[in-house]
Amino acid sequence: MSSRSGLTDYLERNRESWTKSNAAYTDERAPVAWAREEIAWGMCKVPESDVQMLPELEGKEVVELGCGTAYFGAWLKRAGARRVVGVDITPAQLATAQRMNEQFGLGMEFVEANAEETGLPDASFDLAVSEYGASIWCDPDKWIPEAARLLRPGGELVFLRNATLAVMCWTDDEKVSETLQRPQRGLRRIDWEDDGTTEFQMGHSDWVKVLRGNGFEILDLAELYASEDTGQHAYYAFDPEWARKWPWEEIWRARKTA
Repeated sequence: MSSRSGLTDYLERNRESWTKSNAAYTDERAPVAWAREEIAWGMCKVPESDVQMLPELEGKEVVELGCGTAYFGAWLKRAGARRVVGVDITPAQLATAQRMNEQFGLGMEFVEANAEETGLPDASFDLAVSEYGASIWCDPDKWIPEAARLLRPGGELVFLRNATLAVMCWTDDEKVSETLQRPQRGLRRIDWEDDGTTEFQMGHSDWVKVLRGNGFEILDLAELYASEDTGQHAYYAFDPEWARKWPWEEIWRARKTA
């Protein structure tokens, strides 16, 4: 593992929170997540076979930005990716990922680094992914340009985040309402008082601007809903009844044009 330093205030807070989460939840559940054979997206657990938001993986080199315990990258490696590099700022999460990698024998690589400034070489990957990693915990004006730098021409960026509507319906105690709780205008940085974390959430037009401004062509956008058999999440705030009526999550897919 290599290491990078110089984190911003919000990344320091987020790393502290994820260190606690790893001890309380993710380390214990990592073997279950890694063992899953089918790629599934987010809390709604929508199968990739239903949404088809990933490109052909066979032989591809992939970087996962904000990999956590790297279960998503493990799914991609198992699905045919030649190389998967997981980048994260939390040593505890990466230690869990490395332990799982040794247990499952997938030959993945991990780098302790800020997804906004990874230190990895230019144009070294065919695909960049983020499933609740850099996609919500990092500044889009920093991590999107970094993803563009890491991708080869024609490479793709695929990331999952909370649906904008769901974000606007979150209450201050991280529950979800059927009425709007915050304006969309000016939506960007959310500092949560309960756990001290910081998220970056934006409306669709802002995402379009930042993606196009960094040389991406938008290929697709999928809104995710809970199914009838989707249950509560074991750790994170999630309301499957709400999510059966409105989108809880969304996946963006874009291609680097030059």
